[in-house]
Amino acid sequence: MARFRYSMQSILNIKLKLETQAKQEFSTAKAALDEEEQRLEALFDRKRGYEQRAMSLLSGRLNLREIGENKAAVRCMDDYIEQQQINVNTAERNLEEARKRLTEVRMERKTHETLRDKAFEAFLMEEKRQESKEIDQLVSYTYGQHGNEDKRAEESA
Repeated sequence: MARFRYSMQSILNIKLKLETQAKQEFSTAKAALDEEEQRLEALFDRKRGYEQRAMSLLSGRLNLREIGENKAAVRCMDDYIEQQQINVNTAERNLEEARKRLTEVRMERKTHETLRDKAFEAFLMEEKRQESKEIDQLVSYTYGQHGNEDKRAEESA
């Protein structure tokens, strides 16, 4: 039996490598998004801490300097949170771009795998046809040999 060789195997190999790279890019983008979200959550926690401190400052003996510093810290945290939200949105866009690229690369790879499978099926059909042809030739030759022996036996009798 002949060996199957897919003519575009090198292209399929490249598609597999591109898919691996796209998976790595997606993974990196996902990790970056997770990190940015953790930073945002830490900023929210810190802001909640300042707000709780503000409540305690307002409930006891009033110290205007500490209250003012606390309000400034809360406003500063709002600015940090706003900037971090922008960072999170950017990371989400990067993740979505990586997801789209991964999807495209996967579709291309699957297309080439489908083409390879169809080529393999055609190869198998051709092999079956060749095998059938060889069997027919063998049967014809064998029948021809037996036919000649029968004629010789009749002639000698």
